[in-house]
Amino acid sequence: MKSFRAITGLVAVMINGLFVCGQDSMNALKQTIPFIDSVYRAFAEEQHSPGLAYAVIYQGQVVHMGTYGYTDLEQQIPVSEQSVFRIASMTKSFVAMAILQLRDEGRLKLDDSLATFIPEFAGQPMPTTDAPAVTIRHLLNHTSGLPQDDPWGDRLLDMPQEAFRDRIREGFSFSNTPGVTYEYSNTAYALLGEVIHRITGQPFDAYISQHIWKPLGMDHTYWDYTRVPDGSLAYGYRWVNGAWVKQPLVGHGTYGAMGGMLTTIGDFIKYMALHQQAWPARNGEDSQLIRRSSLREMQSPWVFYSLTEMNERPLSLAYGYGLRWSRDTSGVTTVGHTGGLPGFGSNWIVLPDYDLGVVCFSNVTYAPAVRANNLVATSIIERADLAPRTIPVSPILNERQQQLMAFLPGWEHAEESPIFAGNFFADFYIETLRDECKAIFEAAGRIIRVHEITPRNKLRGTFVIECENRNVEVFFTLTPEHTPRIQDYAIKLSSVIDGE
Repeated sequence: MKSFRAITGLVAVMINGLFVCGQDSMNALKQTIPFIDSVYRAFAEEQHSPGLAYAVIYQGQVVHMGTYGYTDLEQQIPVSEQSVFRIASMTKSFVAMAILQLRDEGRLKLDDSLATFIPEFAGQPMPTTDAPAVTIRHLLNHTSGLPQDDPWGDRLLDMPQEAFRDRIREGFSFSNTPGVTYEYSNTAYALLGEVIHRITGQPFDAYISQHIWKPLGMDHTYWDYTRVPDGSLAYGYRWVNGAWVKQPLVGHGTYGAMGGMLTTIGDFIKYMALHQQAWPARNGEDSQLIRRSSLREMQSPWVFYSLTEMNERPLSLAYGYGLRWSRDTSGVTTVGHTGGLPGFGSNWIVLPDYDLGVVCFSNVTYAPAVRANNLVATSIIERADLAPRTIPVSPILNERQQQLMAFLPGWEHAEESPIFAGNFFADFYIETLRDECKAIFEAAGRIIRVHEITPRNKLRGTFVIECENRNVEVFFTLTPEHTPRIQDYAIKLSSVIDGE
């Protein structure tokens, strides 16, 4: 682990806006602040939430931080940016990050069995005779076979370590064979917390505090609510029969690994900025806290579990490592997590393709903050006219575009060129290529200019040939050979002339 100062400095640069970003996009996003506030105000009123804290960030820079209502109704203490909320299962990704740090250091493998680190688990009866051993990976992505344990697990935050170890020795009941299907398990993350302790000799909370919070400068983040400064703690409430009922605060214990963190909105956006650093994959110095590739691994959709709808948009849902993944029918991808406990409801999402992040904390039981966050994110993309991040054009893709253009529209001597893969003229007959191009360019008219290729990845892309009457779109993809060659191709008239 390298110096904390370098990591803290990088995040500080991002949060303070010195990180290079599109200023035009930032200005456009700031114009949406009244809309953002209106969404969260309506959400708080609809959900009967006494208070909210929320933020939007773009490329690691704060667009807006807002608050609403009260952290303590009895004392009439208003929510501020320094208010400390319990964030429940948003904790899980911190545990997953700690596990991947240990993996990257060579101290565990994700496919190691749980019993490797917790030998007491070795005698655990499995639900079927053909069951594989429960692995670290199973626990991370909720395929361990352990049953969904909400709301039972929500009341176990303060379970002492010895009581949890007794429970491990007693064994668990399984609802499924490990590796068969997704089922959300709080106990799985309590077990991961125990794995961290067994490997490092530090309780999971001490390890995460030292190796994640401290490097990020999360100085107002806690495990034990009794350590929160007076006047800063957000108390939780439940709305019952038209009135708020204050919920008892629960102490910290082994199940804190699944949902025990308390933090401020200002601290949490530092963590979100870290996740935004993962994209795009690139050359250059890596993060000193955790590899960018490991962050992307956390954010990947490892286990699909549902099709649903959010704000009138169909969504596919999957789980990564401590993180949920979704993609809607517009192709917008989100990564993040919800958090719900008696008295609290929270959510955070980042949109990797747009460098956008949204987070909301509330102090009412199980408030569905994900709906407000999703509405804010998708709406401000449209209102600010944000474009997804573009992929740089690779040198080989640029070279092949120019070489292909040399053969269009007549395809003279193309069969002799080494730029085409061995399959190309077996799949695309030369006479057909010539006839197709002749018809297309007769309709399109004189070529005016060729636009830069828009890459889909380093070996595939589409470019536009601007013509007198109609534009022409050309697609091609390259082989995985050491020297990539054109293996697939398509050409068509655009539906409109460029600029119309």
